[in-house]
Amino acid sequence: MVLVLALALIGALPVALAALAESASPFAGSTSTAAFPPPDVTATLYDSYFPDESQVGFPGATPTGAEPEAIATAPAASLNFDTYPVIVPSSQYTTSGPAFNPMYHWGNLGPWYSVGGAFGLPNTSPQIPDGCELEQVHLLFRHGARYPTAGEAPSVLAAALHKVAQTTGFTASGPLEFLNTWTYTLGQELLTPFGREQPFQLGVGFRVKYGRLLDKFTSIPVFRTTSMDMRSVQIEWWLRCKSNFAAGFFGIPQYLTSYHEEIIIEATGYNNTLAPYDTCTDSNNGVGGTIGDYASGNWTQIYLKKTTERLQQYLTGFTLTPDYVYAMQALCSYETVSLGYSQFCGLFTEEEWRGFEYSIDLSFWYGQGPGNPNAAARGVGYVQELLARLTKTPLTTFDTTLNSTLDGNSITFPLDQPIYADATHDVVIATIITALNFTSMAAGGPLPWDHIPVDHTYHVQHFAAYASNLVGQVVSCPASTDSIKETFIRFLLNDGAVPLTGIAHCEAENEDGLCPLANFIEGLKERVAEIDFDYDCYGNYTIPTPDTIVNGRMI
Repeated sequence: MVLVLALALIGALPVALAALAESASPFAGSTSTAAFPPPDVTATLYDSYFPDESQVGFPGATPTGAEPEAIATAPAASLNFDTYPVIVPSSQYTTSGPAFNPMYHWGNLGPWYSVGGAFGLPNTSPQIPDGCELEQVHLLFRHGARYPTAGEAPSVLAAALHKVAQTTGFTASGPLEFLNTWTYTLGQELLTPFGREQPFQLGVGFRVKYGRLLDKFTSIPVFRTTSMDMRSVQIEWWLRCKSNFAAGFFGIPQYLTSYHEEIIIEATGYNNTLAPYDTCTDSNNGVGGTIGDYASGNWTQIYLKKTTERLQQYLTGFTLTPDYVYAMQALCSYETVSLGYSQFCGLFTEEEWRGFEYSIDLSFWYGQGPGNPNAAARGVGYVQELLARLTKTPLTTFDTTLNSTLDGNSITFPLDQPIYADATHDVVIATIITALNFTSMAAGGPLPWDHIPVDHTYHVQHFAAYASNLVGQVVSCPASTDSIKETFIRFLLNDGAVPLTGIAHCEAENEDGLCPLANFIEGLKERVAEIDFDYDCYGNYTIPTPDTIVNGRMI
C-alpha cells in the first residue's frame, strides 16, 4: 500500500494540510516513471541514415485548392462534442431524462464543447447569418488539458495517504478498494497528450471555418501567447517549439514559415494583457484575491458533508474530510485528461458532480468574474487592444496592463490582420469577458455560498474549459431590404452566441447576437472609461459584502 506524492491543482485547503504535503518525502515509494525520449538519446544521433525530403527528392504533385470557409456554408459549423480518446463511464447516471456526462461538469478542468444557446440565444448558429459576409475574426483561446500544478488539493490527499500507509497503514474496501494499490503517475503542469491534441484540432477547425480570410493577408500574421512555464507556449509550441495550434491551422510543415510567434513575458514587472494578474496588485492579496477561495471552500464543506460520511465506511485507518473528497473529484478530472480514465470518477453521484461544478463557478465568480472588485480592471487591457484592432488606431496610452514595448510597435502589434489569434489562461478569459460586460452570463448572480440557485447562469465550463475559445466575428450584412451594407460584430464563446446587451448602444437584443460595429465600438469605449484601473488594482479599499459587486469592479 505505497502511494507516491501527488502534485496537482484545484481547490483551496487549510495551511495545515499544505504543510502535511510538504513534510512527506517526494522520493517515498515508487516515484520514477518511464519517460520519453529516453535519457541521453537525441533525434539527431543518426541523421545521416534518415535524409529529409529535400535530400530524397521525387516529390509528388502539390496542387492546392481554394481556402475553406465552412462558417459561411455549413449549417452545423463544425460543432464540437468529441472528447476522444478520453472517456468517463456514464452508465450509472442513465435515467429517463437527458443523459448526464460528468465531464461536462468539471468547470475549468474539463474539455471544451459547443454550448449552443447557453448564453441566452438558443436559436443562433455559429454559422455566418444569411446575407452576411465575413470580414475579420478575433480568436482568444485557452491552452489544452495539462498535468496538475504542484502543491494543492490532490497532492495533499496523496501525501496524507502516503504518510499513513508508511506508518500505521490503512485499508480500503468496496468502491475505494483501488486505493490500496493506487499510485500517482501524472506529470506536472505541461500539456497532456490529449491537451496537445486539443489546440491542434482547434487549429484545424479554425482553418476549415475561417481559412478564406487568409486570402486577405498582405503580410505574415502575428499570433501571440505567454511565457508562463511554457504552458501557453506549448499550445502553439510542441516538440522543439513546434506550434500545435498553428500546425493544425497552417499544416505541417507549412506552419514553420507561415506566421510570427510573439511570446509575451509572463512575470512580475512585465505588462501582459494575456496574463494581467501580475500587474494588478489587489488581485493577489486579501483585498480581492481570496474571495473566490473562501466562497468555494465554504460550499465544499456543505455539499460534500454527506459524501464524506458515505465514503468513510469503506476506509479504515484514514479519516476523510470534505477537502480530501474534493481532491478525489479533482483527481477524476486530472487522471482522465492525462491517462484517459480514472477510477475516482465512479465514486460520485450526479448531484455531487453538480456540486463540484458549482464550487468552481463560485471560485471564478468571486475570484475572476463579476463578483470580484478588480476582475474588469485585469481584463481591460485586452479590451483596449481589441478596440485598437477594430478601429485600426495605434495605442498611445499605456496605463493598464498594456505593454508599451510590444503594443506600441506596429510590427509586434499589427492593426491590419484579417485574423488575430491570442493564447491565454482560463482565469484571463474570465476577466476579459467580465471587462467586455457579457451581462447575460451574470444574470443569475450574485452567487450564494450555501446552495445552487435555480436561475444559475454563470457556468465556468461554458467559457473556461480546456481549449475554450472566444471568437469575435466582424461581418458585413444588408442593413435592410435595399441591400445597403452595414458592418456588425458578434461574439461566439465555445460556439455559443453571446448577447451584447451589456454594451451601451447594443442594448437591443439581436437574434443572431449582432451589434452594429460602430455602436459596439462606442459602447466599448464607454465601458473602458468606467473601469478605474488604478483604484481597482492598487486602491486600499474594503469590500462591503461580496454580493454587492456584480460587474467586476468597485462601484
